[in-house]
Amino acid sequence: MKEIYIKNNLPKTELPFNNSKPIDQLKIIDGINLMINEHQKAALAVYESSEAIELAVNSIYEHLTLSKRGRLIYVGAGTSGRIGIQDGVELLPTFNWPDDRLDFIIAGGDQAVLKSVENSEDDIHAAEEAVKSKLINYHDVVIGIAASGNTPFTCKVTEEAKAKKALTIVLSNNPKGNLLEFGKVKIILNTKEEVIAGSTRLKAGTAQKICLNIISSMVMVKLGRVKNGLMNNVVPSNEKLRKRKNMIDTSIF
Repeated sequence: MKEIYIKNNLPKTELPFNNSKPIDQLKIIDGINLMINEHQKAALAVYESSEAIELAVNSIYEHLTLSKRGRLIYVGAGTSGRIGIQDGVELLPTFNWPDDRLDFIIAGGDQAVLKSVENSEDDIHAAEEAVKSKLINYHDVVIGIAASGNTPFTCKVTEEAKAKKALTIVLSNNPKGNLLEFGKVKIILNTKEEVIAGSTRLKAGTAQKICLNIISSMVMVKLGRVKNGLMNNVVPSNEKLRKRKNMIDTSIF
């Protein structure tokens, strides 16, 4: 079966996992430990791209500093799109990053956040329309995320954003992904095969989450939204955060 996959030139994220027996043939504890080990490899894949991540952080910081109205725009389909949203929505409560400087483009639109929208990741026309409707321009930072690196929707949005002179940052779990062509900064998270073949919500998704978490956090650090390791711009929207804000303001920490 693996030979067939290779002949079809699919990325390693789609290939069968051959480093153990199939996971459904393992004892539950062995399957659990296998998955834990593979998720550790996801962190190592991020570590191996630390220099590219540093370049992304510095580039985003410089771009957002020069443009006082530029947005961070996360782009993806399926799991990758949802992971981008998960990272971005935390920027307001954690760092008080303005809502009007944050946006998302996910294949299938808002309904795709909670459930799968079939064929949306292949819709290039929708990608072009999204770029137009969001008025993406040279002020913006566009972060394109794709495990296969070849998702047509994500590739097209990022290509159009690049043409409009936006700063494009791309994350691909496939070192040969087409998405890499459209990134000014290219981050490769080479997580390879999944224990459940093609299920990139696993190791690939973990690597994407870690990478985006690092990028957004370090950008906010450079922007001065963290002081002495504390969230000095936290938005106190509930009792827990009001207590935290008070402790930060009164230097109880």
